[in-house]
Amino acid sequence: MTRRFIEIVEVGPRDGLQNEKTVLTPEVRLEFVHRLETAGAKRIEAVSFVHPKYVPQMAGAEEVMAGLPHESGRSRIGLVLNGKGYDRALGTPVDEVNISLSVSEGFGLKNQGLAPKEQLQMLSDIVAGRANAEGAGENVPSLSATLSCVWGCPFDGEISVDQVSDMVGAIAELGLKEIALADTIGVADPWSVTRKIEAARKVAREAKLRLHFHDTRNTGLANAYAGVEAGVDILDASVGGIGGCPFAPGATGNLATEDLVYALHRAGFETGYDLDALIDTARWIGIHLNRPVPSALSRAGAWG
Repeated sequence: MTRRFIEIVEVGPRDGLQNEKTVLTPEVRLEFVHRLETAGAKRIEAVSFVHPKYVPQMAGAEEVMAGLPHESGRSRIGLVLNGKGYDRALGTPVDEVNISLSVSEGFGLKNQGLAPKEQLQMLSDIVAGRANAEGAGENVPSLSATLSCVWGCPFDGEISVDQVSDMVGAIAELGLKEIALADTIGVADPWSVTRKIEAARKVAREAKLRLHFHDTRNTGLANAYAGVEAGVDILDASVGGIGGCPFAPGATGNLATEDLVYALHRAGFETGYDLDALIDTARWIGIHLNRPVPSALSRAGAWG
């Protein structure tokens, strides 16, 4: 019997580093990517194409990507917030572009300067431009979208199921094949995870769902469990549990890759990751960040 495979998208080099006080050089960030790929990462969020004035930790995205030429079987992702970021991404060997949108107006205006309707128009323009380029025979990166603040907004408060359905449905209508639901400030619980997955599936039947959990309130692993039980096969995680969002007050800590891999492997799932190598990488990045990383496995080690 084939064991179910759970794809883990490693986001440490982007979401993991963007909220850290220590700013790492492109050279160290490139080594970080290579270490994670040695540990088993096949799909990895390597950079964010944002202005370094706002997120200095992501300065030098082009330099990082220059060290990551196309390689069969790997996808190096660049996150973008707007059309300018997308144009920057197209000038690099990025394999996939992930467009960040927000379900809430407050976070959208703070993070991107765009309300949800304006974000959808921005995404529509990118999709149309990509289709034109593809029609002209150009090689273009694949496209996915991440919807932020699905379970709560630091400015607008609670987010309803209807708000999520409306945004997910609008994104799906533009033809995106993968949509990530993100708990940007770490307020989700397993039961609300199930409800919003069910709502998203009803309006995006042709799209794959991906889940992105922060562990701000110690519910990340429980929420991942709920997502897997609901049939989602793609989860984001950040080695060491590092990360957060500089535009969301109090949004600290991602679900740690090694903690997630440990739980999944113990339960009999496949991930393709080497747990010991992940733990070593978590400890290594902690040294570069001048602090111990928060993940449980980086402290306790593996077992069994």
